This record gives sequence, C-alpha cells and structure tokens, in this order.
Amino acid sequence: MSANAPLAIGPLSIGLVAHDDKKAALVDWAVAHQAFLSRHRLYATGTTGGRILDALPDLDLTRLKSGPLGGDQQLGALLAEGLLDMLVFFVDPLSPQPHDVDVKALIRMATLADIPFACNPATADLIVAGR
Repeated sequence: MSANAPLAIGPLSIGLVAHDDKKAALVDWAVAHQAFLSRHRLYATGTTGGRILDALPDLDLTRLKSGPLGGDQQLGALLAEGLLDMLVFFVDPLSPQPHDVDVKALIRMATLADIPFACNPATADLIVAGR
C-alpha cells in the first residue's frame, strides 16, 4: 500500500499479535469486533491466533509461527510485501520481551508501510469505528 493510498474497499488483510499479558485483551477485543473481523482476512502469530480461534472458530485466520519463533518476522514479511492493510499489536509496555528486537522491527515495518497500527484497544476501536 502506498503512503497516500486509501484503505482497500474489499476485505482487508489484518495482522493480529499480542504480548503474553495482553493476549486475553486481544481475544476480548476480537470477540467485541467479531462482525468487523469476519469480513476480513486475518493473520496472527501462533499462540495469539490459537486463542482467538478458540473463541471465534469461524474467522478466516491464518496462524503463523509463535512470535519468538519467527511469527513476528512472518508478519514483518507480509508488511514488507505490501500484503497487510492493518496491524493490531497489543503491546505490554511493563514486561521485558526476550525477542524485543523482533518486536521493534515489526513496529518499524508497520510504520514504514504507513498502515493503520493499533497498540492498544482504544486505538483499535477507533480504527474499526472509522472503517
């Protein structure tokens, strides 16, 4: 997606990821926005995707590897190829992350791709409300 291009009219490709202490919040957010998410293609890191699919098994969600095992990098690759339209990444700012370099790279890629990027439920709610 180019810097000045509007969001796609049809289904979006949305990345979903959350740090361990934020996974429950992302699942709660996904349940609250099930109608929105059900209209789009979803990609999630392994553990996060599994928890979302446990709650919402009918979503079109592709599970990638677990974040520390390369899932963050897989999402980054989708961003680099222009294949993600939005990223929801619920970040835990209070816990150290053993794969912090991967996390920072994913945030950098989302910023470079100039896509809607939510780090918390409030921002994700606003993005969905504007869609």
